[in-house]
Amino acid sequence: MPKRHWTYVDDPLALGERLKEARERAGLSQRQLAFPGCSAVYISRIERGERVPSLQLLRELGRRLGVHEDYLASGEAPPQGDPLLDAEVALRLDQVELAEHLYTQALERGGGDVTRGRALAGLAQLAAREGNLDDAVEPLEEAYALLGDRSADYPAIPETLGTAYAMRGEFESALAVFERALELARQREDEHEQARFQILLANTLIDSGNIGRAEEVLGQTIGQAREATNPILRARIYWSQSRLHAMRNNHELASRYARKALTAIELTEHSYYAARLHHLLAYIELERGNASEALDLLRDGFPLIEEGGNAFHQAQFRLEEARALARLGRHDEAADLALRILPTLEEFDRGDAGRCYALLGDIFSELGEVDRALGLYDQALEHLDDRAATYIRDVYSKMAQLLEQEGRKDEALEVLKKALQLGVEAARHV
Repeated sequence: MPKRHWTYVDDPLALGERLKEARERAGLSQRQLAFPGCSAVYISRIERGERVPSLQLLRELGRRLGVHEDYLASGEAPPQGDPLLDAEVALRLDQVELAEHLYTQALERGGGDVTRGRALAGLAQLAAREGNLDDAVEPLEEAYALLGDRSADYPAIPETLGTAYAMRGEFESALAVFERALELARQREDEHEQARFQILLANTLIDSGNIGRAEEVLGQTIGQAREATNPILRARIYWSQSRLHAMRNNHELASRYARKALTAIELTEHSYYAARLHHLLAYIELERGNASEALDLLRDGFPLIEEGGNAFHQAQFRLEEARALARLGRHDEAADLALRILPTLEEFDRGDAGRCYALLGDIFSELGEVDRALGLYDQALEHLDDRAATYIRDVYSKMAQLLEQEGRKDEALEVLKKALQLGVEAARHV
């Protein structure tokens, strides 16, 4: 037994027994519980009383097992002064009504900055799960300010805030949140949280069009995929690599990494990530011209997004389904589906709404309804921003073709000039 240099553990053997009992109660193997910085072998040694983990590792083990670190360390019950432990457990278990009640109760009782920050963040995370970003951002900002560097103890808070910013197109704010969280994780030498925020940072850089920087950040994380025992972490890394290759139009590699991610995620019961991977694979197959395969992927994945996502995520699925139907020549079905999801996309994401208008323009162009198609293309241009330059250029080109067919050559020329100008600007940024 190594010389005792810890004061927070009553006895290594007792700690090991409590850890094993909590792990088995949670239904996890040592391999499933492992994460970067804490391998299955190391967990085995802890359970045999041969190793005493740091407080940081003990806290993470407790978080993953749904028990308090104090219980693992000494067998004592969680401190009675923590009014939010039950709320946070309920949130993780998707017991939404109970979590909301407990968070609201904590706010009404009052308390210090940390308690208020955690309660506000909990309610905001519940709102974000339902897609109510406007209701989530303000309380998350307040919680984040109240917690300061203590936000590193509650990483779901910066993750949710940064993700909400990104979904609203506020990429600079999202990047700032993820950069700060990453720096705090580095200061704590927390490899698991470093990987988490590197991946979030890389995906936000991809969404904002900064592909070079995204490759750099992701390159720092990729090596962890080979050693990571946590399937969620591996899936997130592979997912990010797939998105990066898709942005580079290397759809073969994008498909390969997306399927690696799906294989990793299938080792878990995480329906949301599995659904999003079906969505990504379907998008890639559509870009490769495989509409039938994309449609199969979307229909296989939709029950998963119904289980783990919200109305917006379901509408995103339906948008790709409508694209696949249109590619297969099933225009009436595609149009009905696109029109049905358009109000939801309008509410949550102008960019996706723009893509939906562009799709409808394509469908009515194929059906010979030129004026309606041109009107829908105009709507698409009103919604799409600079991040969607490829879509905008494509819409302009299609509008020019329709206008020329109608004999409106001057209008067609002006629209075509805009498309060409976008192509020149895009080439400058490659």
